[in-house]
Parts: sequence; structure tokens; C-alpha cells
Amino acid sequence: MSSLLSNSSTCLSWNPILGFIPNIPADAKWAQYGMAVAGGDGNGNVTNQLSYHAGLFFDDDQTVLIADSWNNRIMQWKPGDKNGQVVAGGKVQGNRLDQLSYPTEVLIDKETNSLIICDEGNGRVVRWSRRTGTTQGEILIDYISCWGLAMDDQRYLYVSDAGRNEVRRYQLGDKNSTLVADGNGTGDGLNQLNWRTSLFVDRQQNVYVSDVYNHRVMKWEKDATEGILIAGGLDYGNALTQLAYSEGLFVDTLGTL
Repeated sequence: MSSLLSNSSTCLSWNPILGFIPNIPADAKWAQYGMAVAGGDGNGNVTNQLSYHAGLFFDDDQTVLIADSWNNRIMQWKPGDKNGQVVAGGKVQGNRLDQLSYPTEVLIDKETNSLIICDEGNGRVVRWSRRTGTTQGEILIDYISCWGLAMDDQRYLYVSDAGRNEVRRYQLGDKNSTLVADGNGTGDGLNQLNWRTSLFVDRQQNVYVSDVYNHRVMKWEKDATEGILIAGGLDYGNALTQLAYSEGLFVDTLGTL
């Protein structure tokens, strides 16, 4: 993170799921030019290319995991690598346990040293071990249109279900779930969502949701029946008060979105 900042005042906080979380100062100045950390060699399916990369996850050592959606695989890039490594899927699109179909999100479960993946095209959430020699995954949740994943520090898994316009919480290994957000049909009310992708869960189990077609970010406090508008929500646009199809999000430990 500090390599992209023009100052070095970024502080780090530890989270057992996400690892070190940066606290970015309000007056941080960003470098004018970015650097490619993965892909950048055109659209394609060789190991130095990506094709419609969706979700990503950074490990403690700055290794990045990428849901390379149109290539039906999860790619891993270590700092400085010119080529990535296929760590899940990568075969032809399919629904076998060694295949993925348009994965949209990935995270690392450090306790089991495994990847948890939104296998959206197959309507399921799967887990792949990171251990050498792994050739297939296992199904954790099925019959779900998974677009976003998050895990809290108690290892509850949060999943956004685009088909039902809701966010649900699961205990790992249990297919029963608890409704966390929405459940009131598609709409733009504070108790509604309209196509969710990215999720973030803080230490208080507050859930932040990219409410894509409402062009806003919502915060749902634990056990709440409606959300709180955090950003956007003033129609589609490019003003500083607006968002346009908000997707990825991240919240630091100071609450900065």
C-alpha cells in the first residue's frame, strides 16, 4: 500500500481474517501513476493475462488472488511476478468439482489455508485447499447466485445473493443461514437493495454493501432491519456526491470507506 502513496504515514491494524488493514490518513496523497501488479498483457488466457477479472484479495505478503472470471479460474500473483499461477479451476468451464464457471469473488480462510470462491456460474460457493497437489474443491453452499463474499473475525461467511437481492450469513460447514440485509424485494428504500456485489464486514459485524443499481453504498448494522446510506444514493452521476454503478469497496479500521 505504501508504495502507492506519496507519503509514508499509512498505519496498519491487524485483522485475523484480512491480515494487516491500512488506516489511510485523510490527507493522504496518492502517486500520480500506478503500477501493474497482475495482467496488463492484453485480454487472454495465458498466465500473464486476465479476462474480465472480478473480485480480488490481498494476502499478508502482498500476494494477490484474482477471480479471473471469463477464464473460469482463480489466479495468484506474488509481488514482482510477470506470470500468475492458476490455483483453482483453469480447465474448461464446467460444474465438476475441478472446474469453475465465471467465478466472481475469492477470499482466503487462513485457519484452514484454503480459498473460498463465489462460483457464480454454477450457483455455488466452493472451497479449495491451498496445499500443494489440490486438484478440486468442495461445495460449501449451493443454489445461490453468489457475487460477493466476506468473512468476519469469528469466521462467519457473508454472501451476497444477486438472484434474491439479499445478503446472508453462514457458519462454515452449515448450509442454513441468517438474513443480514434486505429480504424486502428489489428497490431503493433503506430496507432494500438492487443488485449487490462487493461486501465488507467490520469488527462489530456491520456489513457494508455495494448497492450497484442504486448507485450507493449501504451499511447494515448487526440485527438491523434497514440500512444506513454511507455514500452516493443521489442517482447516477459523476458529481462528488454521486456514484455510478458502485462495485468494489473497502473500509479501514477508522471507518474510512
